[in-house]
Amino acid sequence: MTNAQGSGTGKRRIRLGYQMPHFSHAASARELFPSVIEQARAAEAAGFDAAFVMDHFYQLPNLGAPDEPMLEAYTALGALATATERIQLSTLVTGNTYRNPAMLAKTVTTLDVVSGGRAVLGIGAGWFELEHNSFGYEFGTFTERFERLEEALQIISPMLHGERPTFDGKWYHTREAINEPRIRDDLPIMLGGGGEKKTFSMAARYADHLNIICNASELPRKVEALHARCEENGRDPKTLETSFLAFAIVDEDGDRARKFQADHQAKASMDLSDRQFVGTPDDVAEQIQRRVLDHGIDGVIVNMIANGHEPGVLELAGKALSPLVHKD
Repeated sequence: MTNAQGSGTGKRRIRLGYQMPHFSHAASARELFPSVIEQARAAEAAGFDAAFVMDHFYQLPNLGAPDEPMLEAYTALGALATATERIQLSTLVTGNTYRNPAMLAKTVTTLDVVSGGRAVLGIGAGWFELEHNSFGYEFGTFTERFERLEEALQIISPMLHGERPTFDGKWYHTREAINEPRIRDDLPIMLGGGGEKKTFSMAARYADHLNIICNASELPRKVEALHARCEENGRDPKTLETSFLAFAIVDEDGDRARKFQADHQAKASMDLSDRQFVGTPDDVAEQIQRRVLDHGIDGVIVNMIANGHEPGVLELAGKALSPLVHKD
């Protein structure tokens, strides 16, 4: 068992997160990042625990066209660290295939230093083949990507805890890799994904937090599978924080929110309705309570692709959702 076991206590929680899934709303590239800063600050003021950007180079198929604007994740997070004060900062999630694991440990630790202890390492196996082919990264098979992720975690986890790992694997090699400076030994690791065997098993062994990506109707089965993986790995599931990635469309005018939903669904390549929570703030809060939290999930990370960049929307969402997840 790694240092992750039992780490659910003593760390800042992520019960309510805000993911910025697109950068297409700005009138120009010069105006783009000021809008990102405004969203991060609005999320912080509204009581969100963490702000996330995606670790992608192209926009994703269900969110837009590949050539729509996409910022490099860690450059953006480093800038947000100087523009915010309290909110935690992370990717949802880093594609392991894009980065050498020792360098990734160094990168997220530097973000932690820059932000005064607010970094979270979000990480997953990687899946968007177009990006790999376009940028020259090896995509490999499904099995190979998860082999690489498990090896990477065996390097990253000790480096985040101040150790100097020597590792000889199939994919990665290190020799007493040093990771300094650090300001803490408990920088959290968040795994993202919905794989009931590989992802959940790795979460039980290495992670502080698991963000479950699936349809909401699948959550009862996912929770059952996660508990089984924890039992197999000797982990108390109560020490592994969980959240669900939700597509939230919130507006004071519920009809306007549902119009946003219809417009977005018409462009999407798959039916996302089972991941969407739509309506007034009270409507969305009721849906998230019933469809997510009542199944034993600790928190929710929302992206608000329709109107999250509009002034006041994050305040509405924060007021509605924070009481559901910040009860203790």
